[in-house]
Amino acid sequence: MKWYSQSEKSVLETLETSRISGLNEEKVQLRHQEYGPNKLQTAKQEPAWKLFIKSFKEPLIIILLVATALALASATYDFKVTGDQQHAMASVYEAVAILLIVMINSGLTFHQTRSAQKSLEALSNMRQHHMHVLRDSNWISVAASELVPGDIVSVKSGDFIDGDLRWLKTAELQINESHLTGESDAINKDTTVVADDTELGDRTNMGYSGSTVVNGNGIGVVVATGMNTELGKISNLMQGIDDQKTPIEKSVHGLSKKLMIIAGLIILLTIGYDIAKQLLQVGAISIDSLAGISSTSIAIAVASIPDAMPVVLSIVLTIGAKMMADQKGLVKSLSSVETLGATTYIASDKTGTLTKNEMTVTRFWANGKVYDIEGNGYTPVGDFIREDGQTVNNKDYQRFLEVAVLNNEAEIKPDDKQNWRPFGNPTDVSLVVLAAKQGIKRDALLEDQGSRDIDIVRILPFDSTRKMMTVVIKENGDYYSLTKGAPDVVKGLTTSAMIDGNAQPISEVADNIEETMLNFANNALRTISITQRRVTKQQALNAPSNELEQDLCFLGLVGIIDPPREEVRASVKKLTEAAVNVVMITGDHAATAKAIAKQLGIIKTDDARVITGRDLENMTEDDLATAVLATRVYARVTPEHKQRIIKQLQAHEQVVAMTGDGINDAPALKAANIGIAMGINGTEVTKDAADLILLDDKFTTIEKSVESGRTIFANILNFMRHELTTNVAEVLSLLLGVFLITSPIGRITEVTPTLTALMVLWVNMISDSLPSFALGYDEPEADVMKQRPRDANQSILANGMLRRVLIRGGVMGGAVFIAFIWAASQGFSIAQSQTIAFLTLVFGQLWHVYDARSARTLFDRNPFTNSRLTLAVGFAATSSILVTVIPFFNQVMGTAPLSMGLYVGIIILSALPTFILSGIKELVWWLRDRRVNVVTE
Repeated sequence: MKWYSQSEKSVLETLETSRISGLNEEKVQLRHQEYGPNKLQTAKQEPAWKLFIKSFKEPLIIILLVATALALASATYDFKVTGDQQHAMASVYEAVAILLIVMINSGLTFHQTRSAQKSLEALSNMRQHHMHVLRDSNWISVAASELVPGDIVSVKSGDFIDGDLRWLKTAELQINESHLTGESDAINKDTTVVADDTELGDRTNMGYSGSTVVNGNGIGVVVATGMNTELGKISNLMQGIDDQKTPIEKSVHGLSKKLMIIAGLIILLTIGYDIAKQLLQVGAISIDSLAGISSTSIAIAVASIPDAMPVVLSIVLTIGAKMMADQKGLVKSLSSVETLGATTYIASDKTGTLTKNEMTVTRFWANGKVYDIEGNGYTPVGDFIREDGQTVNNKDYQRFLEVAVLNNEAEIKPDDKQNWRPFGNPTDVSLVVLAAKQGIKRDALLEDQGSRDIDIVRILPFDSTRKMMTVVIKENGDYYSLTKGAPDVVKGLTTSAMIDGNAQPISEVADNIEETMLNFANNALRTISITQRRVTKQQALNAPSNELEQDLCFLGLVGIIDPPREEVRASVKKLTEAAVNVVMITGDHAATAKAIAKQLGIIKTDDARVITGRDLENMTEDDLATAVLATRVYARVTPEHKQRIIKQLQAHEQVVAMTGDGINDAPALKAANIGIAMGINGTEVTKDAADLILLDDKFTTIEKSVESGRTIFANILNFMRHELTTNVAEVLSLLLGVFLITSPIGRITEVTPTLTALMVLWVNMISDSLPSFALGYDEPEADVMKQRPRDANQSILANGMLRRVLIRGGVMGGAVFIAFIWAASQGFSIAQSQTIAFLTLVFGQLWHVYDARSARTLFDRNPFTNSRLTLAVGFAATSSILVTVIPFFNQVMGTAPLSMGLYVGIIILSALPTFILSGIKELVWWLRDRRVNVVTE
């Protein structure tokens, strides 16, 4: 129901309540049963065991579980049918090893999710509010959760409003609804009925849950509680919004499906070929042949699957999460870490995100001169600079500042940490801070100073009808009325203006003042006029406001704004250079939004388009689709509008990050590819909806997070390049053995695999994954923020990566097979031949990891800048040699000791493929760069 368009009498009758006595206990109980507690529904936190189980749903984890089942099936077959205990135990070891991988990956994912939840709980500062309620003719204090529709409530300055209210009485009542509307200015409230189509921010006879009273007092009737409030409606908007898959999730999911298909086809092809080969050569299938075919098939299955990928991916994302945490960004889920790296649009709320949500005087006109004011926020520090560059004389604005603080009931106080905190109306607070920057304080002026004695005689509070506030003072026996108010009202009541210390007729300076007002307004400054008038004692004590507020002397004009955060402009510039579009989406007025956007560099020209909420209502989806990519500022929008804008950007295949701190931002944060909430000033609903929380509330942290996201993805790409190259080498070396060895060579048979399954698993988990993990710590390449965002819909294998993986992997796999054939032809045992192949693969990939670090070649990066990589390579090399000489591993993995000469030869020769291919590519790049330089010249 549109309570704001109904009369007070109609509202009270509909709610069956009384302005005099409120609700009785019986009605309260019945309404408790009907409406429930006055609370927003929150998603029930999943128990720890469910979070852990969910980590098993990843496609690569499913593949690993399938591989485990195959290994266990092979072991069972060997135990019960073939009786090959050694082969059976090898399969058991393999199954245990894969399960260990799965548990490590799931444990890491679970740990990160739970850590984020605990951090969020620590951020939460929710407390139980109470409200002053009229029940059974008595005013009592009740918990806010006990409110019901029909309750009559009373509020005063500083109170928190729970439940939506229709005002019945107001006295200078001002409410801060920035969390809901996006407007930083306090809103004057009254009881006047407004039209049906009035927008939420202009419903002056309503108070909304989550708002705070900044001035005055009022009495209202509760018209909605819990999920029926405007907050509840916003919360409902979030229901049914599916969490967006991150780009890396989409990429890995697509790659996993392809790997599943490829692995299945390779296994079927291998088994079919081996069986056909046996039938053609022998005419029957022996148990030994089946055992050999089974060993080869499982080895190929393990080789086809990048076993370590889920673990290394989790670890690299965890590193990224830690990297962001160090930069004050709390990531709630691992998969969100790299999303910002693919972000093409950052849609940001204005109030509290791009601006400080601290009303500040940045300019003023006094005594005929304009001054710019340094310093933002509530800290009373900042110089005054005359616009004409002349020396500042505080006598020019002394009286102006004194009147501004005497006609004022606000104050600022330092807290325990010496941070200044505001108390009172935001506009009045800004005037108090302005005067304090020059050492002028209200309390000091009112102290008896002997030569100067000032006392407050009367206060005529601000009201929305007069749009003025007047304070009458007695100063050294003389009486003055000090009036401040809206310039459009005050200017008709002034007869003179103070210019260079003298009062001049207003007609002589009206054009100058009007031009200054227009200039301030064009810069999105909210203006307040400061005036005074000398009055008689009789007028001071008894005259009504309309008599005192005339024949005024104009002292000055202040320009107030919620200032942009100092660091934002540089961040916007850097993001723009990185081809990330910053868009302002705010509930504030169009002129203010446009001016702030231009100051921050979001728009460049005065004629840049601003789309308002009313414009959006009149736009079809096709209209918005046409405009959305070119528009950078949206003003006076609702939560529904924000969602619509984001969905249109996503329809254009853009990756959208949405920032905000107010409850009105929460649905858009949920709908975005990545939601970013403010950790200090953000509401709990907003934090719950977000994927990334800025612990310092700084927009610049988003810019750093974008860089971190790009670095993380580059490192993921590097390790996947390395992982997949190794997998290609493993599969190819095994397949070459299947298809090219058609008769015994030395001691090996035609069904002897090039590598055992556990050798492959060792390669995947130790010599492959440890260096890959270390790649997660690589520093970003110099041009990471000069590149365009990657295409989130593009395969990981795009941009030449597939070609590079196949060539590098093909050459490495061929080298492994050649080493195996050479060893067999030299009369080495099966175990020795497989060991030579195994070490050729291990050291081939250890050399290759340095090539995988760069999108170009091995020679582009200093190999020693990543100390963790050096240690990982050293450990992998040493441990891989040790498993060939330790008897236990000889028995489990099928390895055998080699001579020192063979070890040295393998280490040196396995480097050749990487250095030769990198050298060829470096030559190609050099020729290409030279050709480009010649054309440029």
